[in-house]
Amino acid sequence: MRHRKSGRVLGRTSAHRKAMYRNMVTSLLEHERITTTEAKAKELRRFAEKTITGSIRIADLLAKPVEERTKDEKARVVHAMRLAARMVRSRDVIKKLFYEIALKYKDRKGGYTRIIKTLPRVGDHAKMAIIELV
Repeated sequence: MRHRKSGRVLGRTSAHRKAMYRNMVTSLLEHERITTTEAKAKELRRFAEKTITGSIRIADLLAKPVEERTKDEKARVVHAMRLAARMVRSRDVIKKLFYEIALKYKDRKGGYTRIIKTLPRVGDHAKMAIIELV
């Protein structure tokens, strides 16, 4: 029985799955829309929303000029960026996450992604979906 076991296995080892989610979150934040299978999209949403929420928590600090930030505020910004760097594998995408996406969604309570189901894949008839930032 699978009681109290969250997340999909997707036929991969845990290391492969973790790397795949990191790559997919990075691509989603970079391109703001990706096409993947429905199961991967549903699972990806968990990680993407958590990453965006972490960046939104310091959106008010990011709006403040660097010179006006206190030592504690600077430390909070660095800490938040390091936490995001666990999931996002590109420095350019981290900057985009904190300075564009976080400021765009700072008034939103949640639900930063949308999953749109599309036609099945031609080769193996897998259920496909588009996941995008709202």
